[in-house]
Amino acid sequence: MRKLKKKYERPLKPWDRARIELEKGIVQDYGLRRKREIWRAESILRNYRRLARQLAAKRDKEREKILIEKVHKTGLLPSQETTLDDVLALTVERVLERRLQTQVFRKGLASSMKQARQFVVHGHIALDGRRVRQPSTLLKSGEEGKLSFYEKSKIKLSGEKVGKTT
Repeated sequence: MRKLKKKYERPLKPWDRARIELEKGIVQDYGLRRKREIWRAESILRNYRRLARQLAAKRDKEREKILIEKVHKTGLLPSQETTLDDVLALTVERVLERRLQTQVFRKGLASSMKQARQFVVHGHIALDGRRVRQPSTLLKSGEEGKLSFYEKSKIKLSGEKVGKTT
């Protein structure tokens, strides 16, 4: 059996009060289950920033375009007319906004972030007609319009208040 590699790194100072308070606010705002999800988003950003710094040092315009296009496709950057400085200025909140859980709440399919997470985990949400059960799934740009309730789900969006079951 193979050993899976962690997709995040723990903080170097585990008991840093300022970081703990900041993470507590982010967990509450985005309805996350544990801080590990923040660390995973930070790891994604760290990788993009590392690539951007390397490309800025090499001054390789071809690869810069490729990186910017990739970050744009993930939906982290609003337009393709951006520079490496925009990639370096990305925040954890931008990554957390691209999560399926957050997009379900923003689209109005759930009345709270916690409820959005529950709908996803319980299999009530579909992306392009296919059931998705991972709230941490990062949506690419343009996929927000493909979100809906799963066809066999007992929860349907009706004229009533959002989030009520029928």
